Amino acid sequence: MQGGDVLASTRAVGRGSVIAGGAAHAAISLFWGVILAATLPRRHTVLAGAGAGLVIAAFDLGVVGRRIPPVRALDWRPQALDHLAYGAVVGSVLSHVRR
Repeated sequence: MQGGDVLASTRAVGRGSVIAGGAAHAAISLFWGVILAATLPRRHTVLAGAGAGLVIAAFDLGVVGRRIPPVRALDWRPQALDHLAYGAVVGSVLSHVRR
């Protein structure tokens, strides 16, 4: 998305506040990171992480986010890609740390 507001999702989850949104994103990311560290396989960890990121996106955006009007108003496509990238990065870090 060119020319978009890069802080839109942060403000959305923080109900307008970048600080609250940043804190919420950090807490949510830590929560999912712990879950992924406990569940991702040792083989194909990056690919599994990317897939898990999409599953997390479905939950975060489709279940939780739809109850929060500012989150619901966001374009889901960049949000899903962000989740996919998050899962792949967590998988990559885990793969490296586990060696």
